[in-house]
Amino acid sequence: MTAPTVTPSPIRAIVTGHSRGLGAALAELLLERQIDVLGLGRSAHPTLAARERPPSATQFKETELDLADPAALERWLASGALRQFAHGAQCVLLFNNAGTVEPIAPLGAQDAGAIARAITLNVAAPMMLANALASSEASDEAQDRRIVHISSGAARSAYAGWSVYCATKAALDHHARAVAQDARPNVRICSVAPGVVDTGMQATIRATGADKFPLRERFEQLKESGQLASPEHAARQLIDYALSDAFGATPTADVRELAKG
Repeated sequence: MTAPTVTPSPIRAIVTGHSRGLGAALAELLLERQIDVLGLGRSAHPTLAARERPPSATQFKETELDLADPAALERWLASGALRQFAHGAQCVLLFNNAGTVEPIAPLGAQDAGAIARAITLNVAAPMMLANALASSEASDEAQDRRIVHISSGAARSAYAGWSVYCATKAALDHHARAVAQDARPNVRICSVAPGVVDTGMQATIRATGADKFPLRERFEQLKESGQLASPEHAARQLIDYALSDAFGATPTADVRELAKG
């Protein structure tokens, strides 16, 4: 994988779903790298806000926001909070990490409300945030804006019981491809699959009945054999790539393939 090359000039990062799993690991590692972080999610991070930092240290901010509520996200975007956070930064990163694997069920057995929530959280919210970051209103100073959609192997392979999840992740991949065609100045984008990561989403998958998700046994075996990547390992790979010169050269990527490079 190409080594990070962005200089330690003012860099700020927005991480959705920052309170647990991969999002929490992203927030913590970005702060370790002296990058200011704004977390957006339904709940607060359990410890980051309470940690004492000197005034000159890297800053962590968070906003409790249900990203599956488009009206709430629209109000937040209209509030100017994004511009305030990005002010003074030369590079702004957006990690569209928040998402849901539910509903897990074959067509005809899916809850209608769960379908709507998944599409809003997995697709609409990332697109709304990406659009806001790319707009001229987001920041006058940021000459480097990088959008990282957290994708999945499910975007590129179909799985029984995952029609909603597969479709929403595929939407992010194709969104990145189309945005790359826009060739917006100062904007880079990539939809990156982080591999199979040991998060709460995996626990949800393993708790699902085989009648709804026929491949459940495969994911149980990945857990039992220690083949799930830790959130910290996956987050480190994602950050390294997001900060590299190679980021955005292709609109979709997989960290497992990048690691071979």
